[in-house]
Amino acid sequence: MDSRGVLRAIGIAIVALTLAFVLLPALVVGIAAFNARAVLAFPPNAWSWRWFAKALAYDDFRAGFRNGLIVTACASSIALLVGAAFAFALDHYSFAVKRTIEGVLLAPLVIPHFTIGLGFLILAAQLGAARGFAVVVACHVILVLPFVLRSVYISLRNLDQRFELAAASLGAPPRRVLTSVTIPLLAPGLVSGWLFAAILSFNEFTASLFVTSQRTQTLPVAMYNYVREYADPSMAAVSVMYIVATAALLAIANAFFGLGRVLNVEDAR
Repeated sequence: MDSRGVLRAIGIAIVALTLAFVLLPALVVGIAAFNARAVLAFPPNAWSWRWFAKALAYDDFRAGFRNGLIVTACASSIALLVGAAFAFALDHYSFAVKRTIEGVLLAPLVIPHFTIGLGFLILAAQLGAARGFAVVVACHVILVLPFVLRSVYISLRNLDQRFELAAASLGAPPRRVLTSVTIPLLAPGLVSGWLFAAILSFNEFTASLFVTSQRTQTLPVAMYNYVREYADPSMAAVSVMYIVATAALLAIANAFFGLGRVLNVEDAR
């Protein structure tokens, strides 16, 4: 085997070990979820589906799931509208504070989530606002906005502007070009941006812990409150359902919209 083959084999081995390291905890949790005993153990001494049934029947999990869907739908939709508008402005126009605005919008990528959650908690207290859905949604919008902005911006960079120019040269006004040409061509980026925002919002815990109350707690917060009292495999069962649902959504999005092209890891052509 020549040096190139050796390097290729080493690269494959490194990737395989990295994937194993990342997936091993999920595999252990997935197997532990089927333990028949009321303690977390690996490997299980006996197998059972009882903890999945208990997790689905637990009132706080069901309320958290419902609240999570409300927050996720609102936050991801608002983030999509705001992020797409900013992405379009940053891509099509040049102005004095362009880089500053872009830095501010991407700041949640480097600011710890607990800092954002604590900031929203203090702000809500100063404004006399309860920790209702409006505060939770606003916090989640800030957290997921960078991912929507990035997804739509990459799609805009991959967009062949000759289509827009052709429509404009045929007499279409700017609004008609936007609605008939630009938005349909950006559909994969828009849907993928919304999907990533929804997944991140639904799984957000750190900031949600500060801004939710008993009435508005999302599923991750309900899981945290549960594990403080109990240590049975119900948590592992919920985690398995999380993993399966997220993987299914990403697989569907990839099949219909091509996430590799949207994320700029494949040739847009």
